Amino acid sequence: MSSPTPDALLGPADVRELAAALGVRPTKQRGQNFVIDANTVRRIVRTAGVRPEDVVVEVGPGLGSLTLALLEAAERVVAVEIDDVLAGALPATVAARMPERADRFALVHSDAMHVADLPGPTPTALVANLPYNVAVPVLLHMLDTFPSIERTLVMVQAEVADRLAAAPGSKVYGVPSVKANWYAEVKRAGAIGRNVFWPAPNVDSGLVSLARRTEPVKTTATKREVFAVVDAAFAQRRKTLRAALAGWAGSAAAAEAALVAAGVSPQARGESLTVEEFARIAEHKRAADADRPGEPERPADQPAE
Repeated sequence: MSSPTPDALLGPADVRELAAALGVRPTKQRGQNFVIDANTVRRIVRTAGVRPEDVVVEVGPGLGSLTLALLEAAERVVAVEIDDVLAGALPATVAARMPERADRFALVHSDAMHVADLPGPTPTALVANLPYNVAVPVLLHMLDTFPSIERTLVMVQAEVADRLAAAPGSKVYGVPSVKANWYAEVKRAGAIGRNVFWPAPNVDSGLVSLARRTEPVKTTATKREVFAVVDAAFAQRRKTLRAALAGWAGSAAAAEAALVAAGVSPQARGESLTVEEFARIAEHKRAADADRPGEPERPADQPAE
């Protein structure tokens, strides 16, 4: 694989020049903050552990700062961009700045939440600077839709990074923590300063690393059933699980029965449970429903991401 030219990556002047030429002004609505520091995007690629054989999917490539750094390291990069102008311009930017690797790049012009397939080989890694306002649902959708993604590194708002990587018992442990852990081992992977973005955001950013579980959570319950328990438990996180899960189970007594059968104290709160414990609760509710002949199984609530 030939090496790209030393100035292939975008610097502050390049980003502003590209934006001006395209008439692009970063919008808060889409959480657009463009990375303007080449050292930062190379650091992200290193931290992600991108390998020469990797097929990397990137969500929200913007003007292409991270895209170009990924193309330096990976076999192929597929970028998913919702913005009409940015999606139209990115292939030309890649061709102009890294012509020897332009054939290794593909652009999908779509909302990442609606992407069900990608062109070319299946992705092995996800690396992205995710817009703050949709970071968690986009991350969970991509992990669920593309099980071939083994490694993920996302840059998100520091507060979101803390929630995603939180362990049971933490004050910020919640729905994103449990659902991310359903798919992967999650950990914080560093901090990113505000001055590497244009415009500089009013919040700090953090890197989160997710390594796909080699063995899925062992349960007879479906993901939908498990996530319904999680949503119910944290919808009223100050309540005990006996009370918080009453609506989900049909009554407080039914909730207590499922909790006791799963080996979980009815007086516990959702923030103390692992994803495996949530799965056991869902299992025992399913078993209890199956033991009541003639009663249709109550459908699981639609999980809120």
